[in-house]
Order: sequence, then C-alpha cells, then structure tokens
Amino acid sequence: MDAAQRDALPSGVVAGATSSFLDFVTHSNPALLPFGRSLPAGELPPTPHGTTIVALCYEGGVLMAGDRRATMGSMIANRHIEKVFPADRYSVLGIAGTAGIAVDIVRLFQVELEHYEKIEGTLLSLEGKANRLGAMIRANLPMALQGLSVVPLFAGVEAGTSAGRLFSYDVTGGRYEELEHHSVGSGSVFARGALKKLWRPGLAEDDAVTVAVEALVDASDDDSATGGPDLVRKVWPVVYVVNDDGAHRVSADRLAATVADIVARRTIEGREA
Repeated sequence: MDAAQRDALPSGVVAGATSSFLDFVTHSNPALLPFGRSLPAGELPPTPHGTTIVALCYEGGVLMAGDRRATMGSMIANRHIEKVFPADRYSVLGIAGTAGIAVDIVRLFQVELEHYEKIEGTLLSLEGKANRLGAMIRANLPMALQGLSVVPLFAGVEAGTSAGRLFSYDVTGGRYEELEHHSVGSGSVFARGALKKLWRPGLAEDDAVTVAVEALVDASDDDSATGGPDLVRKVWPVVYVVNDDGAHRVSADRLAATVADIVARRTIEGREA
C-alpha cells in the first residue's frame, strides 16, 4: 500500500485498531464484502440452498456434521456440497441457507480469525469468535430481508481445553449458546429429535460420530432437502471433530463403516417408520 492509499484510509484503520479484517474492509472497500452489494429491483432467481447441520458435545470435545445436498426449489442442485468448514485450529462452522453467500461468509470469517491472530499474536477467544460471526450475520440482514439469508452453527473448544461449546444464530445476528447438541436447517426438527433420543453425557468420540450420522439419516428420511448417505456414489456427510488437538475431518473410510453399521442394524430391525 502506498502513501496515497494509506492517507485515504480512516486514521483508526491505519493506526491499527484493525485486529478485525471485517472492520478494515468495511471502512476501506465495503463493496468487496459478500453483503456489501446492492441488489437490483426485481424478483431473485432461484439459488442453491444448503440445509441440515448437526453439532453435539462429547467427552473430550465437540463435533459438527452436515449432509451433502443443495436444493434449488424442488430440484437437487448439488450432491457434493460441503457445509461444514474449519474456522481455525480450534473451531468449526456449519452453514445453512443461501449457499453462495454462505460460502463467502465462511471464507471471510476464516480470514477474520487469521487476521486477528497475525495482528494480536494470539488466538481470539471462543467467545470472541462467536461474537464476530454474529456481527457478520447481522451485516447480512439487508440481504436476508431480500431472501438471501444465512444461518450458521458455530462450535469449538478453547485452546488447550477439551470442553466443547455450541453457538446458534438467527438472521439478525442474535447469538445463542446451546447445550449438549443443536441442529439448523430444514431437516433440523427431525435431526433434533434424533439427537434428543441418542445423545447422552460422556459420549465417546466414535459414538458421537455415530449419533451425528444417525441424526442426519433421520433428517433425510423426512426432509427432501436433506441428503442421506449415498451408498452408490459413496457420498458421506462432512464430519469434523474438535478437541484439544485441534479440528480434524473424519475420514471417508470411518464414515463408510459408520453408515454400513447403521444401515445393517436398521435392515435387521426392519422398521417402517
């Protein structure tokens, strides 16, 4: 950045009150933000939407899982979309809502946390990360009022600890801490019912993975916008676990075995509903 460009920036930004990348871009070039655009008048064309995300605490951390389907009205727009992402080393983020805006907000949030760490030399607290995500969702409210809403689910552990925490949001950026487990998206009402039945205190990590996948299976059984595990195409949910070692994606082989166990058990039981 040359001197002329620096002079054009607000003094607070140049001085380094800038541990927030969002604040920096908001002051310097808000049009670059995913929610910094003015939409033309008229009806919005159909856009892909992502749906069901589940998250739960287990003994030693927290887990988040999402199905792989994006829908556009009654059509399946994508069978491989990813809706759960690592936010940084100790937190993950799942998104439901307008897929294009949601992915941009995820990328912005990842940069926001990386920028803070570079400027401050330390990780932002988990509470601070949750608050900053809420500010981004609040900034997207004008887009949400025009039909481009994004509803995230945020989870993580404080660095060096193993106690998982979950945070949900509404479209105004309201932030709510959830206990034990939570779900968002169109299939969340069904997934939440499964979580209530299957979750228990002191879950081991392997059992937590099974509970999350089973909740998504139940959601896909009753919600057409939620995709179940695809045994033919070998498409499995995206599952991340976060513990004191950091955020790790659960491997496809491990998920395939989990799905096979669930399918085998339900086949033996022969239940209709």
